[in-house]
Amino acid sequence: MALTESTMLELGTVAPGFALTDVVSGRTVHRDDFRGKQGLLVLFICAHCPYVKHIEKSLGQLGADYAGKPLGIVAISSNDVTTHPADNPAGLRQQALNNGFAFPYLYDESQAVAHAYKAACTPDPYLFDADFKLVYRGQYDASRPGNGIPVSGKDLRAAIDAVLAGAPVTADQKPSIGCNIKWKA
Repeated sequence: MALTESTMLELGTVAPGFALTDVVSGRTVHRDDFRGKQGLLVLFICAHCPYVKHIEKSLGQLGADYAGKPLGIVAISSNDVTTHPADNPAGLRQQALNNGFAFPYLYDESQAVAHAYKAACTPDPYLFDADFKLVYRGQYDASRPGNGIPVSGKDLRAAIDAVLAGAPVTADQKPSIGCNIKWKA
């Protein structure tokens, strides 16, 4: 496991488009399916990473807490399943079901979407406003495996709440830290 920080993509960057298959429903989900929402949260995660496993129950709760709000949420896994078979669509589907993900979980087999977003690690959250402009890219919260800080999602939730309230998101953002995305050779 290589500890990797988020690339901290430049704020204001427009969310690249995507059309990926949801591992639970089997339907294709597009970025533009979320037009008309006040925000779009794109989470780069996977099934095997200990940093994602540390927060996955909380991610399920986050999805439940914001269900019915004008926020789109998608999770995307882009890892190479040749080297990390736990991140194959069946493994991702099981992770989604085990953690009650109330949002689509998309499989980026070609890794083109991860490259377009300059995603670097799992977890790597990106929050966009109603115009698909990046307003937050940073840590879920300060909790890490073994550091004793409870998982709360505090940093990401504060950004989401600001977007939903039409308020500015703080520019003081700390990078997410986790496992590097497992790129294909």
